[in-house]
Amino acid sequence: MRRLTYYIATSIDGFISGPGGEFDFFPMAEDVMTAINAEWPETVPSHMRGPAGLADAPNRHFDTVLMGRGTYEPGLAAGVTSPYAHLRQIVFSRTLTAEDGDVEIVSGEDPAEVVRWLKRADGLGIWLCGGADLAGQLLPEIDELVVKRYPVVAGTGKPMFGTGFGPLPFTLVENTTFESGAVVSTYRR
Repeated sequence: MRRLTYYIATSIDGFISGPGGEFDFFPMAEDVMTAINAEWPETVPSHMRGPAGLADAPNRHFDTVLMGRGTYEPGLAAGVTSPYAHLRQIVFSRTLTAEDGDVEIVSGEDPAEVVRWLKRADGLGIWLCGGADLAGQLLPEIDELVVKRYPVVAGTGKPMFGTGFGPLPFTLVENTTFESGAVVSTYRR
C-alpha cells in the first residue's frame, strides 16, 4: 500500500505560511537545497528542475502530489499551471474548475476517501504538499511527516494543520540538522 507523506516547510513556531499565504520568508540555504535536490528531487517544481540540474532526475519517493487551492493558487497567479508536471497533480478545491490549470481538480469529494483510493493503487508514494486545511482533513490518513523546520519565527500565519485538538502520536525516525540551522525531521505513525 502506498504511503501519504506530508512533506512541508515550517518556521520554528510551526507556521507553513504567513497570514496572507506568504512563504518567501523561509531562508533557502544552499546546504538544505543540495540535500533536497539529492533526496527529494520530485519536490522541486518543474520550472526549476532544469536550472537545478534535475531535468532528468527520477522521482525517488512520490509520483502523486496533493495540494489545496491555497497552495496551488500562487503559482497559478504567476502563470504556472502545472507546477509539478513530472507528478500526477491533484488539487482539492470547491472554487477552481478544470479550466483553471493543468492539474486534476477534485471538488465535492471527501479528500480522505480520495487518499484511501490512491493508496490502494500501484506506484510510488503520495506527497501532501499543503495546505493547512487539507492537512487537517487528511491527518488520520497521513502515514509520515517530513518537516523541514527553518531557523525563523513567523509569529503568526497558517499552522501545519488546520484542525481542532486531537493528539495523534508519531515516532521520530530520522533527524538531520544542517549547518544553516535548518532541521529536517521524519516521523512515522
